[in-house]
Amino acid sequence: MHQPAITGTGVFTPPHRIDNARLVAAYNAHAERFNAAHAEAIAAGDMDPKPPSSAAFILEASGIEARYVMEPQGILDPDRMYPRLPSRTDDAPSLMAEIGLDAARRALSEAQVTADTVDLVLCAASNHERAYPAVAVEIQALLGAGGFAYDMNIACSSATIGIQTAADMIRAGSVRTALVVSPEITSAHLEWRDRDCHFIFGDVATAVLLQRAEAASGAHWRVMSCRAATRYSNNIRNNDGFLRRSRDQMEDRRDMQFMQNGRKVFREVLPLVVAHIAGHLREAEVAPGDLSRLWLHQANKTMNDYIGRKVLGRDPAPEEQPNILQDYANTSSAGSIIAFSKAREGLEPGDLGLICSFGAGYSVGSVLVARAG
Repeated sequence: MHQPAITGTGVFTPPHRIDNARLVAAYNAHAERFNAAHAEAIAAGDMDPKPPSSAAFILEASGIEARYVMEPQGILDPDRMYPRLPSRTDDAPSLMAEIGLDAARRALSEAQVTADTVDLVLCAASNHERAYPAVAVEIQALLGAGGFAYDMNIACSSATIGIQTAADMIRAGSVRTALVVSPEITSAHLEWRDRDCHFIFGDVATAVLLQRAEAASGAHWRVMSCRAATRYSNNIRNNDGFLRRSRDQMEDRRDMQFMQNGRKVFREVLPLVVAHIAGHLREAEVAPGDLSRLWLHQANKTMNDYIGRKVLGRDPAPEEQPNILQDYANTSSAGSIIAFSKAREGLEPGDLGLICSFGAGYSVGSVLVARAG
């Protein structure tokens, strides 16, 4: 058995930033045009008007102040309100692979590892741009890695459960060096025309490099234990897929984009996550007070504050439970990895932390790590 360790992380941040004020201006212009175009149906009670949004509403509901996206102009066009991404030929790198490659190279650089030593690449993400060939295999080829690669999707828990998958393989000896890459182009699956969710998501790509701890060349994080759980729920759902055409459902339909019943998600996911973390810590014989940091899924500040309070038994200090969603918004599986990558300062060898993500499925994954080196 070998001790797995996280030796490098990488974050690709898109070049375009949309703050709440710009997003609200575009959405409200869209809502006004929609309401004017359907004024008779709205007056007759046959259709609901679209309510206006505001920057204050977004901040209060989520804690989000801005988000990064790959293409802003289509999103901010009141007559369109979704990205305008150019098509690419089959012999050109896909967009997911391109941004995943950037994050992967950053992780390799941090770990001082060359790509040819990587023998496993997982593309662990919520939103894959095609069924096959696997984006992970494309990243593997572009990177010049060896071994094998495959895609996996457990929604917002993809990265943490991907880390568990890679760590288990390293522990068992089937691989020596693994990359878990999470390119999330969430702007393409978000319904920007829905007031209740138009602000939630942003684009990003993250990568986590894992090796046998004995191979680490600098400061690293020993993966002490991992835990994953799923429970079926329809409260976060997207019905788009390759069977859509066969069902004659190619029209613009709301359920073909991200949908959630926010109140039920809040009520049902939070107890699930708190119980999951408590169980993980008991299994690992770690007291909550022994945790120096909680790197949580970055979906909603209120949710994270609740989880931190329940896990630690008190209000966590900002540095104990870092939030990055004010800048990045919800980036699905990548959020907890961004937090981990950007908020590790001040921890000493032996300090413990927990990376945890949760979301559609329902799913939850947690990774207990210890600072080393």
